[in-house]
Amino acid sequence: MLDYAGFQAVSAVIREGSFDRAARVLNVTPSAVSQRVKQVEERLGAVLVVRGQPCRATAEGEAIHRHMESLGILERDLMAQLPGARLGEGEWPTLALATPADSLGTWFLGAVAAFAREHRFLLDIAVDDQAHTADWLRQGRVLAAVTALAEPVQGCRSTPLGSLRYLATASPDFVERYFPQGVTADSLSRAPGLTYNRKDGLQAAWIASVLGREVSYPTHWLPSTQGFVEAALAGMGWGLNPLPLVADGLARGDLVELIPGRFLDTPLYWQARRLSSDLLPGLEAAVVQAGRAALV
Repeated sequence: MLDYAGFQAVSAVIREGSFDRAARVLNVTPSAVSQRVKQVEERLGAVLVVRGQPCRATAEGEAIHRHMESLGILERDLMAQLPGARLGEGEWPTLALATPADSLGTWFLGAVAAFAREHRFLLDIAVDDQAHTADWLRQGRVLAAVTALAEPVQGCRSTPLGSLRYLATASPDFVERYFPQGVTADSLSRAPGLTYNRKDGLQAAWIASVLGREVSYPTHWLPSTQGFVEAALAGMGWGLNPLPLVADGLARGDLVELIPGRFLDTPLYWQARRLSSDLLPGLEAAVVQAGRAALV
């Protein structure tokens, strides 16, 4: 038999980040949590939690954590089918999701907020590049994700949402200073760009679509969706911004497109493990509806 009390302790430590906070959630002492985790680790012959500030899961610990979260969903579904059954006040199953930062900053949060208002679930939202959120599904770290991958991850169902449209934008002064003769390979090589992080390939993809080749250019590193817009407005550099975030700036003339009409569309998909898709149709419906309303 599985040691579910021990598994629950492992999951709580991973979710809360410390033994003390896990103890408060489980209403036991920190030493009791530590003992339960140690017993499970000894029984399985594997380290499950890397102690630190915060505590982190090993691959084996992550597997147990996700199992317990899936179990919480199953229990939530069962309780809904039993007349008179009620969840305790402190029983809130957690759903682990992954989404690109630009989706979180434009349309995704509204979708999951609508779901959270109607259902007794907590959300644990991870942010990663749209080309990499599928990895979170493959690794079993999340139950569902917004991703640029159309092909279903093993055990998942893929639903198209639409495309998030990106525009290459900058302040009028910036464009006048660096692109007086238009966008060319030479002018791009001298104009500072904006890059979210080392995984961000949007600017390079836009350059390739416009010029048909790669161009190296100086860049600021700025891991913030809203910061991208603010940096463009402040004349720091040029970058690919989601249309919903720059529409007002373009209308006011505070921002301009580097090449009007040359946008980049990124198709997005909702991929969810079949367990969560079957048990949580409300979440999938909310995400799909919001995505198709907001995306191209």
